[in-house]
Amino acid sequence: MLKGKTALVTGSTSGIGLGIARALAAQGANIVLNGFGDTEGPKVEIAALGVKVAYHGADMSKPAEIEAMMTFAAAQFGQVDILVNNAGIQHVAKIENFPVERWDAVLAINLSSAFHATRLALPAMQAANGGKGWGRIINVASVHGLVGSAEKSAYVAAKHGIVGLTKVTALENATTGVTCNAICPGWVLTPLVQKQVDAKAAAGGISNEQATQQLLGEKEPSMQFTTPEELGALAVFFCSPAGNNVRGVAWNMDGGWAAQ
Repeated sequence: MLKGKTALVTGSTSGIGLGIARALAAQGANIVLNGFGDTEGPKVEIAALGVKVAYHGADMSKPAEIEAMMTFAAAQFGQVDILVNNAGIQHVAKIENFPVERWDAVLAINLSSAFHATRLALPAMQAANGGKGWGRIINVASVHGLVGSAEKSAYVAAKHGIVGLTKVTALENATTGVTCNAICPGWVLTPLVQKQVDAKAAAGGISNEQATQQLLGEKEPSMQFTTPEELGALAVFFCSPAGNNVRGVAWNMDGGWAAQ
């Protein structure tokens, strides 16, 4: 379905980003990966799906590096047709104790990076398809873009901001073939969430399994994690013809979290 298209997925060397990149590649999209940690493993995995793959290690807190990444992607594959803004970090503390530098970092990576990548991707998307436009911008927000949780002020503020940015991007391109939507996961068992499970187990002197059940029981009525594969399937839907008129939504995959 996406053969000949290019998808750039930020924060895609593991977790949600890699799951989405894998799903888009399975539909034939060439992939530009970005992120830290192991890069060769994800590159080999994506290439095995029969598509072209490239990697750029831009620090998503730095606008100049984001610009270099977008220039690199265009040089490799012509243009970015699908942009998935997924890069994110977390810090947990009460507002009065929240380190200012951590606030700035969370806002820069979780929110401002999406703005910079979007503004750089839009001109080519708008000019595509003989000037009618074609493009997909998918912002990975969070259920925390819809509701709040204590001690996550920067993350919640950034994710609410991502939902707002999604709506404005969609409205500004509503008469074109460029759409913008947000995915709002609940708990997904990524390395980031595993750290929270481990910390809960250590603090309570309980098993990892008990800590997992406690974590899910606090927020997620389904008592199960959303998977990167499920999130990837939703991203594919947004990119499909069925998603042509899905614009500006914040689609939660949260096991009923926000329904309470």
